[in-house]
Amino acid sequence: PVPLMGLALPVSPFPVFPSLSFSLPLSPQAAMTKLAQWLCGLALLGSAWAALALAPPGLQPPAPLRQALLPLPVYLLVAFGCYSLATVGYRLATFNDCEEAAAELQEQIRAAKADLRRRGLRL
Repeated sequence: PVPLMGLALPVSPFPVFPSLSFSLPLSPQAAMTKLAQWLCGLALLGSAWAALALAPPGLQPPAPLRQALLPLPVYLLVAFGCYSLATVGYRLATFNDCEEAAAELQEQIRAAKADLRRRGLRL
């Protein structure tokens, strides 16, 4: 519980669903990793797509919907690739140079080379 102006409110491990709370906190081993979250989401979307696109002949959706559903995974994959490339490009374009850290590293390299020369190593 979190004290708030004299009131003890339960803390939810799920910020999206604040009404859900547990009396025992989840251990780090029990927490779902990001990879597991993504895989669960993809499995859910994939099963929904398969249920709609690969329906039995008596339960098939209308033809226009079926024509839009069949190539949907390819479109989503291409969109994800474009988003990933744009994100990497943006991060590279806005990458900050650390001039002070570069100067400090160069000084440490010079000091290490001088120490090695003093010990008799030829560089």
